Amino acid sequence: MEFLRQAYGRLAGLTRELAKFGTIGAIAFVIDTGGTNLFRFGFGWGPLTSKVLATVIAATLAYLGNRYWTFRDREQSGLAREYFLFFLLNGVGLLISLLVIGFVTYTLGLHDPLSYNIALLVGTALATLFRFWSYKKWVFLAATEEPPKELPHEAKRVS
Repeated sequence: MEFLRQAYGRLAGLTRELAKFGTIGAIAFVIDTGGTNLFRFGFGWGPLTSKVLATVIAATLAYLGNRYWTFRDREQSGLAREYFLFFLLNGVGLLISLLVIGFVTYTLGLHDPLSYNIALLVGTALATLFRFWSYKKWVFLAATEEPPKELPHEAKRVS
């Protein structure tokens, strides 16, 4: 019975983290996709440059949301360490997206907005899977102690 209780607790915790991660991810996705399209088709910048700039903006906001909301109960191993790893792993995620966009744009020769956005969505989906796994593994580490569930009691008063 204890095993089922622990399994349920882990599943519930993972579900909450996924929901929060998804919310932050949705906001970052809108910023990333909207920014990429604005830079690419509004300003006429290159397909890869547009993606890089929009991703840097979205990733900065995603870091703050994930650090202070999604994974706030996890151990904090130092802002500099987390920030460095977060952006390093985002760089890998960005590379995944750039490979998909580059393949569609330069190898397949598809330069229209629909093809670009399909490549953008596929690359973002693959990169998101990588980022969720890697953030939990290397950036926002599991807490070593169970956080207190209640506030500490006041010292006993002498009557």
